[in-house]
Amino acid sequence: MKTLKHCLLGLAALAALPLMAQQPDGVTQYVNPFIGTGQVDANSLKGGNFPGATTPFGLVQLSPEEFVVPNGDGASGYDYSLNTIYGFAHTHLSGTGCVDLLDVMIQPSVQPISELQGKDLYPATFSHKNERATVGYYSVRYDGSDILTELTATTRTGMTRISYPAGKEGVLVFDMQHAGQNRGGDRKTTIFNSQLRLIDATTLVGYRMLSGWQKARKVYFYAKFSRPVVSRAFRSGSEVYSGGDVANGRNTKCYLSFGTSAEPLVVKVALSPVSVDNARQNMEAENPGWDFEAIHHQAVASWEKELANIRIDGSDDQKAIFYTGLYHAYIQPNTVSDANGDYTRSDFSTDRLPQGDTQYSTFSLWDTFRACNPLYALLKPERVGDMVKSMLRQYDVYGYLPIWQLWGSENYCMIGNHAIPVMVDAALKGLPGVDAEKVYEAVKGTSMRDHLQSPWSVLEKYGYLPETRQRESVSITLENAYDDACVARLAKHLGKKADYEYFDRRSHLYHNLYDAKTGFFRAKDENGKWMEPFNPYTYRPQGMHPYAEGNAWQYNFFVPQDVPDMVKLMGGNKKFERALDHLFTDTTRVDLDGGGNASGFIGQYAHGNEPSHHCAYLYNWVGADRKTQYYTNKVMTEQYFNRIDGYSGNEDCGQMSSWYIWSSMGFYPVDPASGVYSFGSPQLRRVDISLANGKTFTVKTNRKGADDCYIKSVRLNGRKYSKNYITYADIMQGGTLEFVMSR
Repeated sequence: MKTLKHCLLGLAALAALPLMAQQPDGVTQYVNPFIGTGQVDANSLKGGNFPGATTPFGLVQLSPEEFVVPNGDGASGYDYSLNTIYGFAHTHLSGTGCVDLLDVMIQPSVQPISELQGKDLYPATFSHKNERATVGYYSVRYDGSDILTELTATTRTGMTRISYPAGKEGVLVFDMQHAGQNRGGDRKTTIFNSQLRLIDATTLVGYRMLSGWQKARKVYFYAKFSRPVVSRAFRSGSEVYSGGDVANGRNTKCYLSFGTSAEPLVVKVALSPVSVDNARQNMEAENPGWDFEAIHHQAVASWEKELANIRIDGSDDQKAIFYTGLYHAYIQPNTVSDANGDYTRSDFSTDRLPQGDTQYSTFSLWDTFRACNPLYALLKPERVGDMVKSMLRQYDVYGYLPIWQLWGSENYCMIGNHAIPVMVDAALKGLPGVDAEKVYEAVKGTSMRDHLQSPWSVLEKYGYLPETRQRESVSITLENAYDDACVARLAKHLGKKADYEYFDRRSHLYHNLYDAKTGFFRAKDENGKWMEPFNPYTYRPQGMHPYAEGNAWQYNFFVPQDVPDMVKLMGGNKKFERALDHLFTDTTRVDLDGGGNASGFIGQYAHGNEPSHHCAYLYNWVGADRKTQYYTNKVMTEQYFNRIDGYSGNEDCGQMSSWYIWSSMGFYPVDPASGVYSFGSPQLRRVDISLANGKTFTVKTNRKGADDCYIKSVRLNGRKYSKNYITYADIMQGGTLEFVMSR
C-alpha cells in the first residue's frame, strides 16, 4: 500500500555499531532499523522505512532526507541505494506509499553563509560504512566535510549533536520549504506560509502551514542551541537578509553560524501541532538539559520497555526480523497531543485532553486493521483505549470515524471504514478505557452516513455498489460487508437485536457480486449486468477499476467475517480448496496497469500488499491445514529477511511486520475483530508473552529449520488440543501452547 488513490545489511552491521548505541542484555540489541530501507532487485518494493531516531509512538522521527523532493516511492525520505543527504527532517511516515510530514529540516555545513544563502539545496555525500542506526539513535559522517551528525529523540523533541572538523566554521541551515510531492502531481504540497525567527542568540522558533497529502496542517517548533549564534542570514523566497532575525513567506530558510569550537554543537528541536509556546513547554517537560547520551539512553530504555513484554527464542536472524517488526509496528500511531494535553481537533480548533489521556494520529487503517491493530490489543492494551478515544474525537467533529487519519485530521485515502473493526474488537475484548456504548454509537453512525469511500445509500439501493456509480466497487462492497459484520457483532453483544439483524443482512450483500459462472466477485452496472470484458488477472480492467490495489484473484477471498458462508457460496469445500490452489499456483501475468503495489507474488497471491494477507490461512476451513502451513512457512522463509530488502512490499505503518509477528508465533487473526487466531506454521522455538493481567502465555515448538513446517500435534497446558485455532480468551488465561512439528 498505497497508491494516491490510495549492499545487504544484517547483524554484522549491528555488531559494528558504537558501544554507546547497543543494549547487549536487552531485546533492543536485535532491532535493525535498516530492514526495509531499500531493494536489491526490480521484483520487490522497498519497505519504505527510515533508519532515523524515534521513540515508541512518538511525534518526532528525526531521520535523513535523501531526496530533493520525496514522492510516493520515497515517502520516508530514505533509500539505502542513495548516498546523498540534503538534511535531517523531524517528522516522517513509516512504510507508506504516499508522502507527507518531513517537517523542520536542518543541514550542517562548513561552507560559509555567503556561499550557502543563495542555494536551494545543500547536498552532502556519505558512505554507508560511516552510517549507524539502532533504536533511538542514528549517526552519519559526511564525505569531504568530515562532519559527524548524531540524532536521538524524545516523544516530542529531536536532539542533534554535530561534530564539525577542527578549525572549521560550524554552520546550520534550517529549511522550512522541504516537502514531498506525491505521484502524478495531483496532491502537490503547497506551503501557505512559514516563519523562522531568532528570538535570542540561542533560540530559534518557527512554524509552517501547508497542504499536501494531508489537506491542511500546521507544525510549530522551538529550537535551542548549546552555544550562541555568531552570525546569520535569513531568506524569504529570493530575498536574503544578512544579519536579519526573521523570515516570513512560502519559502523560508535561515543560515546560522556558530563559529569554530572543539566542542560539538547540540541542537534541540521541540514540535507542537498547536503553538510555539506549547513546543517550548514540550521541550521543558521532556528535554530541559544538554546531555545527549542521557537522552539517547532514555530512548533506548523506552524501546526496551515497549518491546520486552514478549521474549522469543530463535535464530539471530529470526530475532532481528521479529523485534525490528515490533519496532516498526510501534513507530505509529503517533502522539499528536502536547505535554500539557493540548491537541488540534479534526476541525482545526484546539482542545485539551482529560488528565492522563494521549491523542494519537497516523491511522493507516486499511492496512493495519488486519494484523497490526489486533497485535496492539494483545500486547499494548493500555494504549488501545487512547487510540479508540482519539478516533471517537474525530467522530464527534466529522460525524464519521477515521479512514486514513494524519496529523489529527482525515485525508480520505483508501476505502471502507476500518476504524470500525478496530474499535469493535477493543470493545468486545473489554480493553481498558473503551466504552462499548460510545463505540457502538460511533460505528453505527459511521455505517449509516454516506461519505467519500463508503456511499451507504447507494449500497442500500442496489444491494451492491455499481461500478458505474462508484469506482473500486467490488472492493468497497466486500470491505463494507466486513465492517457491517463488525457492527452487527457489537450490536448483538449489547443486546440490540433489531440493529444486529439489519447489519447482519448488510454483511452478506457481497453475495450480489459473486459470479458463479466465472468463480469471481465481479463488477456490475446499475442494471445488474456484469461489466465486460472481464479479466481476473488485470489490475484495471478496460473501462473500469473495480478493485483497490489488487485484481479479482486477490479480492476473491475477502469474506473474513463468515468464511463458511464464503465456502458455501463458492461451491463447497473441494471447489473452494481448488480456487485457493489456483490463487497460489496460477502464474499468469498481465500488465499491472498501475498496480505498483503488487509484489511478493506466489502465483496470484501478492504478499507485498494487504488484500491477500489472510488467504493462506483459509485452507484451515476446508480441512487442508497442511497447505496453510506450507504457504505461511513459504512466505516467512522467502519474503522476510534481516536485510535492507527485508520486506516484499511497503511496510505500511506496521502491517507487513505484524503479519510476520503473528505468523512466526504460529497463528493469525483472519477475522481481525473476532478474537480467533488460526494456526499456521510457527517459526520460533519459544515465545513468552507477559500479558497485561500479570499472566504469561508461552508458545513452544521443536522447530529445527525451514523444512519441518507441518504441525504434527498440539497440546494446550499439557493436554491434547484438537482445534486448528486459539482464541484471545484462551491466551489471556495464560498457559502453554506446544506444537510438535514435522516435515
